[in-house]
Amino acid sequence: MFTVGLDVHQRQSTMCVLNQDGRIVNERKVEGSFVAVAEALRGIEAPIQVCYEASCGAGKLHDLLAGVAGRVVVAHPGQVRLIFRSKKKNDRVDARKLAKLLYLDEVPPVYVPGVDVRAWRGLIEHRRRLIDKRTRTKNSLRAIVRSHGVLPPRRPGLWTAKGRAWLAGLPLPTETESLKRDMLLEELVYFDGAVARVDAALNRIATGQPGVALLRTIPGIGARTAEAVAAYIDRPERFGRIKAIGAYFGIVPSQDASGPVNRLGHITREGPATVRKLVVEAAWHSIRCSTRVRGYFERIHGGDRERRKIALVATAHYLLRVMLAMLKSGEAWRPEDQTA
Repeated sequence: MFTVGLDVHQRQSTMCVLNQDGRIVNERKVEGSFVAVAEALRGIEAPIQVCYEASCGAGKLHDLLAGVAGRVVVAHPGQVRLIFRSKKKNDRVDARKLAKLLYLDEVPPVYVPGVDVRAWRGLIEHRRRLIDKRTRTKNSLRAIVRSHGVLPPRRPGLWTAKGRAWLAGLPLPTETESLKRDMLLEELVYFDGAVARVDAALNRIATGQPGVALLRTIPGIGARTAEAVAAYIDRPERFGRIKAIGAYFGIVPSQDASGPVNRLGHITREGPATVRKLVVEAAWHSIRCSTRVRGYFERIHGGDRERRKIALVATAHYLLRVMLAMLKSGEAWRPEDQTA
């Protein structure tokens, strides 16, 4: 079997082909899109295995190459230290090193889900970006109110229909400030509608995902958190150990250990930030709704207010482990300790 390393770009890619003995037999550039890369590999007569780094479009390329190569490995870009620490880095060198890593079977791989799951994840991420943009719009409106020393009404809330009517009727000293206020209110209406459309689409997808309904049996876990966890876990059996889920979502502490010294730092923040954020937010709700989760949280912080954030992250980690175990076993949350 021949081994191929690919350094892939949007309009031009570089390939390096090694024979069974690990020697370079071909190096060339391929002009064109992913389809051109697949066609170039199709011209290799011997069976091949291919490696390239994960990037935008990695899933589509994986689908194309799966019909050409006997084995396709997508490398984790943050863990391919051989390339990133090299003092000589160009497309040809990168392709050659990826080919050699694959030949030695030393590639740190990433999981590539199917096209439907990739689309599901993409919609979840799109919703997060819409929420972030809507939050920035709200903050800009609050800034306008504060900059003129005006106190907004406590009730009704500023983002209710009456609160927005109050904002629209607020007298401002200049026409430009009024224009800015009006445009921000129009943006807010747009983002509300966009989020509602995405939520409706996600709800339709969730009806065909039994894992989402299963995770929602956990007190405090809503639809958006359950679907994000289910989409990014996808196949629970790919996790050999339950504890591996914390590292996958970057919610375990970084570690610097040498001899008798073992330093634990901030969480690694690897993996999808959207899931990490949703699970941490959901942990607060679970602490209020479940005596079991609340007991875990209180045991970690031990009455020390300085440890509340640490305890919250630990509780989110605990919930992720529970979710993975539930998806593996198909067993719902046991409600005997649940409170209203």
